[in-house]
Amino acid sequence: MDIMAPDEFFESDIQIETDILESDLISIDQVLPGQLYIIPIRFRPIFPGIVTPLIISAGRFADSVEKILSSSMSVGLVLLRDDDAEEIKMADLYGYGTAAKILKKINLPDGGVNVLINSVKRFKIVKPVSEKKHLIAGVEYLEDQEVRRSVELKALTRAVLSQLKMLSENNPLFTEEMKLTMVNVEEPGKIADFVTSILNLEKQEYQDVLETLSVKKRLEKVLRLLNKEMEILNVQKKIQGQINEKIDRQQREYFLREQLKAIRGELGLDEDERSREVKEMRKKAVELKLTGEVKEKMEEEIEKLGMIEPNSSEYAITRNYVEMVLSLPWNISTEDSGDLARSEKVLNRDHYALEDVKQRIIEFLAVRKLKPDARGSIICLVGPPGVGKTSLGKSIARALGKKFFRVSLGGMRDEAEIKGHRRTYVGAMPGKIIQGIKICKSMNPVFMLDEIDKLGQSFQGDPASALLEVLDPEQNVEFRDHYLDVPFDLSNVFFITTANTLDTIPRVLADRMEVIRLSGYITEEKYEIARRYLVPKQMERHGLSRGDVKLDKKGVVYIVNNWARESGVRNLERQIEKICRKTAALKSKRQKIPRETLTEKQLREYLGPERFSDEELFGIDRPGIAVGLAWTELGGATLMVESIAVGGQKSGGFKLTGHLGDVMSESANIAYSFVQHFLNGQDDKMADFREKTIHLHVPAGATPKDGPSAGVTMASSIYSLLTGAVVMKGLAMTGELTLSGRVLPVGGIKEKVIAAKRAGIRAIVLPGENRKDLAEIPDYIKKGMTFHFVREMNEVIGIAFGRGRGTRGRGTPSTGGNAR
Repeated sequence: MDIMAPDEFFESDIQIETDILESDLISIDQVLPGQLYIIPIRFRPIFPGIVTPLIISAGRFADSVEKILSSSMSVGLVLLRDDDAEEIKMADLYGYGTAAKILKKINLPDGGVNVLINSVKRFKIVKPVSEKKHLIAGVEYLEDQEVRRSVELKALTRAVLSQLKMLSENNPLFTEEMKLTMVNVEEPGKIADFVTSILNLEKQEYQDVLETLSVKKRLEKVLRLLNKEMEILNVQKKIQGQINEKIDRQQREYFLREQLKAIRGELGLDEDERSREVKEMRKKAVELKLTGEVKEKMEEEIEKLGMIEPNSSEYAITRNYVEMVLSLPWNISTEDSGDLARSEKVLNRDHYALEDVKQRIIEFLAVRKLKPDARGSIICLVGPPGVGKTSLGKSIARALGKKFFRVSLGGMRDEAEIKGHRRTYVGAMPGKIIQGIKICKSMNPVFMLDEIDKLGQSFQGDPASALLEVLDPEQNVEFRDHYLDVPFDLSNVFFITTANTLDTIPRVLADRMEVIRLSGYITEEKYEIARRYLVPKQMERHGLSRGDVKLDKKGVVYIVNNWARESGVRNLERQIEKICRKTAALKSKRQKIPRETLTEKQLREYLGPERFSDEELFGIDRPGIAVGLAWTELGGATLMVESIAVGGQKSGGFKLTGHLGDVMSESANIAYSFVQHFLNGQDDKMADFREKTIHLHVPAGATPKDGPSAGVTMASSIYSLLTGAVVMKGLAMTGELTLSGRVLPVGGIKEKVIAAKRAGIRAIVLPGENRKDLAEIPDYIKKGMTFHFVREMNEVIGIAFGRGRGTRGRGTPSTGGNAR
């Protein structure tokens, strides 16, 4: 059969329709043509039996409407698979659609048309006829299946109508016309189509119902879709109910609150809670006698607080801010102790020795007594661990009669920890400085910033830079915390910082502090500290009576020399704690406790094997070994240097081991070159340089070492190895060596002398320019020690090996004599 051209086809169909209509009245769906102009539909299909307007945009499909009106008046409405398709072809459409009659057309200003259509019947696209200018397809019209009335079909229809009725009662979008339509429609298939058309479904769900020809199956699908819609509606109602309940409760509370306020006003009773809080805040602000910017800020914030609803989030933020500002001691200070004798007594009672620090505190008190309005002081206590830096801060507070607050800065990486968070952040709060002032309830407390040398840096800022304002007397008069955002006077705060070393503290920060060094304790001082503080403290902590543990001076010195040689007393306290713990265990088991003074044997049983041995320093009985003095973050320390000559295939050479840094390695090479030059002309000695490798080692290889102060010690070790002479027993030395043989000054003299005293060294070689540093060392430390001050290396050799001037060089040994 030949396919007719579109125009011939529609002319033929018009003639057929005319003939039939003239003969008899028939249903409109019986005169539908076999080919239809196709109009694509977006989003949802149109079901049969629907009269609805349809807007068609300007273009090829609007032109198709003109063709349809001039021919059969019938159009095919088919759903698009992809709503975003532009050049639409038959492949972009679903295979099923709805045939409709155009009842009316209105031309739109933009070139499109608005048509009123009456959808008539389902059809299936059999084959495309044209896709060029217009979409035309041959179609097959489809009839509903299983339309015979049965009990099951009737039940399904009633179920659908019942569900739809429930849905319409709870959905305001269902109009009265829709409800009337539900009543007037009787055919089950049309009921299913109508119900589907008014539901809010997915595109594929609509199309699935359109393609279902079996009325029974169509009703079952529609019933499932209605049940799904009812579930969604129930959840929606539940959510809406919760929201309405919350709104109703808030409105109810608001009206009740307003009514209560009116009742209280009529009865002359007190105001409500918020008004009372605002009134108390205003009263407290007046009592604090705030001035300037702080007063203006508080008046503004309190006024704003009175206008904000208590249920809003801003109310809580503003209230917390006002409470924080009003809780600060703006004009409250503690009175300094003017009794210098009492303050000195407190310091001497709490700490043994540390005369430099005590003297500085007494001077501070004397100044405040003469000039009460003097600004606060900033002191930095620098020393090894365990020397009492932190506990000294507490003693200073007691001596001054001030409040004490301590902040540990170790590992702090966030600038906001110092200066606070801005109020715009959730959970914002002031920094540690303002928090400490609030806790102390005083504008002039003793504020300790512990471990200031261990501040860190991160992307959140540099806390060390934030401390510049805090620790500068010229700036901290108007310290501005990010949270407060008003100036606060920190000039009366007595800041005390502690550190183990100044090397990691930024120079600009260290410049703002007065540095006081705590160099560590010698054995005699440790004995006094143990006798006065450590033993009584540990006995009380372990529940022991006064006579349960007896330690004399000999026993404490034995513990110090064999288990606790560090600069501080923390390890000494740990050993005493171990003794008390074992004694407590014996007492609890009702076993015999030694009532006499503990002997060395008993101490070894309590504490285990000795950790240190004097043989390390005093077993020097062979060439190539010398003892030096070093400074570390943990205080002063003794340093042994060893040298040996190694024969091998290579001619000469110098080898270094011991985890030495760059500066110390350079000092070793300078010492090697100097000794080689010093012994030049002595063939037997120079042969070792030419034929052997000199290996110099500094023990404790796992510990990093650096610095120039071991230069003279390494030169003495190499000289001792090559000459066969042994360094004088009990002698230690320190000093930087140059290639020309000069001995330059070094630092840390006090710590080094204390370390030598602890180790039992009796003679020390020091650079001549360090003579002034010896004056700062107390006489009881220098007692029994001999100090030799030298300016050239040949003087060191003369002293260390008992050879006067040495074999080469100028000058004579210069000794400081006994410092008694």
